[in-house]
Amino acid sequence: MSIVEVRDVTRDYQQGQVIVKALRGTDLQVEEGEFTVLMGPSGCGKTTLLNLVGGLDRPTSGQVVVDGRDLSTLNGHALSKLRLERVGFVFQAYNLIPVLTAYENAEFVLMMRGMPNKERRERVMHVLEEVGLADMAHRRPGEMSGGQQQRVAVARAIAGEPAIVLADEPTANLDSKTSRSLIELMRHLNEDRGVTFVFATHDDMVRQHGKRIVSMLDGCVVGEEIQA
Repeated sequence: MSIVEVRDVTRDYQQGQVIVKALRGTDLQVEEGEFTVLMGPSGCGKTTLLNLVGGLDRPTSGQVVVDGRDLSTLNGHALSKLRLERVGFVFQAYNLIPVLTAYENAEFVLMMRGMPNKERRERVMHVLEEVGLADMAHRRPGEMSGGQQQRVAVARAIAGEPAIVLADEPTANLDSKTSRSLIELMRHLNEDRGVTFVFATHDDMVRQHGKRIVSMLDGCVVGEEIQA
């Protein structure tokens, strides 16, 4: 079953008098349970494509369908609801709320959904256990390393059991050992829980752990490969 269908999508940006073509007739399909890595140099359109799939931006032309919903038919409220309920995000800069603990950051999406407190607590403690941070549940981001903060971000992303998790350069601010540990964690979540992941990265270590590698250049998908 397809979770994502991107059909002939373009995205243009106005920079002064110049129109920048970030995406040029891009097609992408992601199946449920995939571990897909978008690879390419900076400026090739990886992040732009991820933002369109996540409903954070809209295409200039073409169609983006996520979890069976054509995003072009959704207003702002409906897009927010889709992101809240069906899409998880892991960002390069962690994007944790600094005044909240690891537990509270992971809990935030579930609170927004109105999940009852008992169920919320069970869910959050389970995902913190999965990412190896159950003993740090009451620490704030400033009391944690970069790798630990990114694990909290992963816990937050999967706590709501989304249809897909989008990870934009998740290892960019981490050392190689921490990066490998984080990607192995996400691969484990993919294999054991069936979480669908799509990464945007130029990190070759992430590529080595990917199952499907989609290569991008100059706003286009230029090739793909499947690896074990």
